[in-house]
Amino acid sequence: MSATIKLEKNHFPVLLDELVSIISPLYSGTFIDCTFGNGGYSKEILKNKQNKVIAIDRDIDAIEVAKLLKKKHNKQFNFHHLKFSEVNKIEKIGDDLKGIIFDLGFSSIQVRDPNKGMSFYNQGKLDMRMGLNKTSADEAINNLSYSELNNIFKFLGEERKGKSISKAIINERKKKLINTPDLVKIVDYAKNFKRGKTHNSTQVFQALRIYVNKEIHELIYGLINSFRILPIGGIIAVVTFHSIEDKIVKFFFKHYSENKNSSRYLPNVKKKELLFKLPHKKFLLPTADEIKKNPSSRSAKLRYATKINNNKNFQDFLIKFQHLLDIEKIKGKYV
Repeated sequence: MSATIKLEKNHFPVLLDELVSIISPLYSGTFIDCTFGNGGYSKEILKNKQNKVIAIDRDIDAIEVAKLLKKKHNKQFNFHHLKFSEVNKIEKIGDDLKGIIFDLGFSSIQVRDPNKGMSFYNQGKLDMRMGLNKTSADEAINNLSYSELNNIFKFLGEERKGKSISKAIINERKKKLINTPDLVKIVDYAKNFKRGKTHNSTQVFQALRIYVNKEIHELIYGLINSFRILPIGGIIAVVTFHSIEDKIVKFFFKHYSENKNSSRYLPNVKKKELLFKLPHKKFLLPTADEIKKNPSSRSAKLRYATKINNNKNFQDFLIKFQHLLDIEKIKGKYV
């Protein structure tokens, strides 16, 4: 039995009660859990014997957890080892698809796994690959140019000290390959060893993880392809954990759910066809009790929308975040 399965009971699905309250009015049907992980959402949905769950996850460790759930809910549950941008590749979904769910966080189990090299407390090699990808954080940090690293830290991590950190990385790697403790020391030095509410390396590690796993591409195309396979009346629900993710989800739902003129003095422009209805204009947050039980949930936001129309053109959405998609495409000289 793997460590992932042993630790499964310690995983807390974020905003679970809120999610259940959203999908319960949809009655029985099929739900797609796009970020299966340790199966928290899937297990709760499957408590209704009339529901079916199709789960997907890129992390190979999720396969073993899925096997256990398959044994318990054979006819109700299926798992696919896919990235969620490929949700449209799932076959035989059926006509009763009611909702598609994303939890964009990563579990403490994944963070603690030394083989994944995601934590700034890790003593080994940088990696950060979530699965079904090739480039690692180790390859990126030791090969990308100053400007490439700075763009990654600035735009994918919103790190204000990106220039100083990038310059220090270039200088340090002339002496040796940079591992996790080396990178943490570089970031601490760039920030004059001042400690805030969060670890100094949080934004740098976030940026590298996003870059390595192409998380912007995954989210944008995960949303677009989810919309395309979802019947009218179905919901898309997304739990985000940092501002970049939330900006993308907020724009996707809000832009395609309202028509607004920039000025009352301008003539009405041709109104676009609305695609969503937003039951809540704002996001839902975890309760104080949940944050006390699971402190990592404190930054979570849940947004959801109901599909009311069909559309195949998401050009506005792609243009809005093209600069982030372009940064993720950085290949570098050696990577």
